[in-house]
Amino acid sequence: MTGQTFSHYRVGEKLGAGGMGEVYLAEDLVLGRKVALKFIIESTTADREALDRFLREARTASSLNHPNICTIHEIVNEGGRPFLVLELLEGHTLREEIRSGPLPFDRLLTLAIQIADALDAAHTNGITHRDIKPANIFVTRRGDAKVLDFGLAKLGGRQGSTHTDIATQVVEDNLITRRGTTLGTVSYMSPEQARGEDVDGRSDLFSFGVMLYEMATGRQAFGGTTTAVVFDALLNRTPSSVVALNPGLPPEFDRIVHKALEKDRELRYSSAAEMRSDLRRLKRETESGRVVLESSRAGTLDASAVAR
Repeated sequence: MTGQTFSHYRVGEKLGAGGMGEVYLAEDLVLGRKVALKFIIESTTADREALDRFLREARTASSLNHPNICTIHEIVNEGGRPFLVLELLEGHTLREEIRSGPLPFDRLLTLAIQIADALDAAHTNGITHRDIKPANIFVTRRGDAKVLDFGLAKLGGRQGSTHTDIATQVVEDNLITRRGTTLGTVSYMSPEQARGEDVDGRSDLFSFGVMLYEMATGRQAFGGTTTAVVFDALLNRTPSSVVALNPGLPPEFDRIVHKALEKDRELRYSSAAEMRSDLRRLKRETESGRVVLESSRAGTLDASAVAR
């Protein structure tokens, strides 16, 4: 691909690849700017399901104009090879950042508020992401969060979904997307998603809570070596509190995560705006000194708790 020209875009180096697409640096020869091009993998261009997901991502994300959602400039189909033209982001995914351990609490709150704001924008426009996870959150060099990949998004209304039994299999890195069955990534699914039920914005908030848990502790809330184990944890088990694993965190943050992880969605946060308000309030109180973090312990893990 490198060196080729598609439409008015000259393709440069490859930036990354996923299960469906490959992303390249490119130059917009008309506007003289750098962009990212996301090509659907050539072997899947004849796969109608994959193509539909690719187009859904373009239509959904392009309808949202928000500083914490990756901007899609246009979709181009040249020679039967469709690609998305995206804003060029420099930085890394949240998944990469979490690998080194829990985030400093002030940084965690800043990112969390931005992500909540992006989810509020999506939900207000009738869009449920359905695949919120660290790999789909990009952190720019300036420290801003950007929500990526709306390929599994549900648009407006209430759509029924059919549950299909999922055979137990080894979970690679505990991150699996199963096409044709439940939609999403197993370790970050909401209970209703795991059951194959209809979902709404509250499902994204559960996934967001799972992600906050991992950002605060460096470990997954619902881990396991097989999909069966993960599903059992999602549906039936309550993870250890975040303060048990990271004692420097304030109890109010533990309450926020616990409420987001309610298995009964009627008891969960009802909106991203409500969750954002609680996070903002906690950030204000932390900065004003009303919530005191134990500096010698904040951002560190209780090794014995992790071992358990």
